[in-house]
This record gives sequence, structure tokens and C-alpha cells, in this order.
Amino acid sequence: MNILVTGGVGYIGSHTCISLLESGHSVIIADNLYNSKRETVEKIKYLTNDNVDFYEIDVTDTQAVDDIFKNNIIDGVIHFAGFKAVGESVKLPLNYYYNNVVSTMVLADACLKYNVNRFVFSSSATVYGNNTVPFSETMDPLPTTNPYGETKSMSERILTDIARANPAFSVSLLRYFNPVGAHESGLIGESPNGIPNNLMPYVTQVAKRKLEKLRIFGNDYPTVDGTGVRDYIHIMDLAEGHVVALNNLTEGVHIYNLGTGKGTSVLELVKAFEVANDITIPYEIVDRRPGDIASCYADVSKAKQELGWIAKRDLIAMCKDAWRFEIKINKN
Repeated sequence: MNILVTGGVGYIGSHTCISLLESGHSVIIADNLYNSKRETVEKIKYLTNDNVDFYEIDVTDTQAVDDIFKNNIIDGVIHFAGFKAVGESVKLPLNYYYNNVVSTMVLADACLKYNVNRFVFSSSATVYGNNTVPFSETMDPLPTTNPYGETKSMSERILTDIARANPAFSVSLLRYFNPVGAHESGLIGESPNGIPNNLMPYVTQVAKRKLEKLRIFGNDYPTVDGTGVRDYIHIMDLAEGHVVALNNLTEGVHIYNLGTGKGTSVLELVKAFEVANDITIPYEIVDRRPGDIASCYADVSKAKQELGWIAKRDLIAMCKDAWRFEIKINKN
């Protein structure tokens, strides 16, 4: 199939493009390079020995999106393009609501116009709000603690309503947890512009001494050691999950958690990184971050039963691959 991947130059999108190409699909990328680098497109081509078409556009731009659909045969869409920092969304809610929700509507409208009936949406475990862990797809989403999560909930509802009104429109809502790690080649990984918002790239930059120390937001949560607990999943497991979801997509709306099913605290992740790479990570405890919750991990049984998908790579592999990428990008 010919698959349009929005945000395909970003962290999750680029790894998914590799998995798509390795699975025999063709890829068209739309990305405005807001939090990604153009050179990643060439790395995707190099790693797969395949070609991709790249459009540098903003997916909220209706005309630019229409031009892509008009000029290409598209069989499905995987929609990653969106702002994703929880803390930033609390400070800049309007930016998040506009970018994340409008892009979903623009893409869905183009899909209906051009009879593209496969839509895989990059959602988030944040839609579960303060539900009891482990989070299951049978749970009703709750009001989230941050605008980022609300944009994901809104987009899910929009796509669900569209599918109800248009029975041929098939949607997979993938609620995933905390992707970390990098492609085993070390050529692509998580490389945010500016100071990282996510834990692992912050840890790797501290390890490389680009940053002085890791700030851990709170140690008074009701968890194993007081620090936040998350379900960390290797980026390549997550990428492969998107391909499996796309390949198995049938009519209607399908919701899947993509995670490992195991919670890991911030301090446990730091220790794993130190063990995996034989390096010390200095850190300090600071105040809690607005919008965070204590624990977030998945019930992943549905994806296993319906898609035959499970996460295969462990925490040590995540830490080793993330560090390999950090070393390599600083040599380039």
C-alpha cells in the first residue's frame, strides 16, 4: 500500500516509516520539520535502500494537504503530526488545541474526499486520565490533566464520529505509552530541538555531559520509590505495532494499547541506563511538573489477542540503543 505518514520525520514517525518500507509498503511523508530534521529523510532511505516522497508542509494547511492527496495514490494514513510535550501544553494550550485537533480534521476531510479509508491515529495513554492502572481499552476515557491529553481525546472522538457516519472509513486508535530507544543502527533516534521534554533524551544528554544533571519531577508520588511510573516501550516495537495495526485494519473503530504492560519508575529507568551503559547519571529532585500523574502503564492483552503483537525488546535494550544513538549523533 501507499501510506501517507504525517510527522514522518519525527521520532516515532521516522521509525515507523522504516518498518513500513521493510514490510513492503510505499511511504509518502508530510512534515513541517518543527521538531525534526530534514536529514532524517535521507537516513530512512539509506537504512531501507528504498525511496520516500517528502513534502515539507504543515498538516493544518488544507490546500497543501489536498494537493498531496490529489497528486498521489494514497491507500492509508498514519497520523503522527502533532505537538506532544505535556508541560508545554499546559503553558500553551491554544497552540496544542489548534495544531493537534485541526490537523486531524483536515486529514480526515481529505480522506473522505479522496476515498482513503484506512486511518491509523497516534493517540496516547493520557486519554485515560486518572483511571486505575493498568489501563485497559474497555475503560472510558476520563478528563485528562493537561491540554495535550485533551487534544488526543478530541481527535479520537472526531475520528470515531466520522467512522460512524461513514461505515467504510476504518480507524485504528493506538494509545501508546512512553517510547524510548533508537534504531539499532544508531542513525536515527529521538533528537528534539532544544532542551528535551522527554526523559530518555534528557538522560542521554546528561550522560554525554551536554546537560549538567537530570531533573526528576517529584519523589512523593504513591509509587515504589516516589517517582513517576511509566510504561516504557522500545521505539522499534512501537513502530512495528503501527504496521501490524495498519495491515489488520477492518471497518469500524479499533482501539489498542501499545506498551509492555510493565511500569517502571524514573529512578528505575535511570538505574537501568547506568547498568546498561556503565555510566553515572547525576540527578536532582525538583517539584512535580504540572499535568503529570503518578502511574501510567498498559494492559496489552487486546493487541496480543487481536493483532498478534507484543513488545519484544527489554529496558536494557532501550537504554543501550538510546545511548548508541546519542554517541553517534554527536560525532556527526
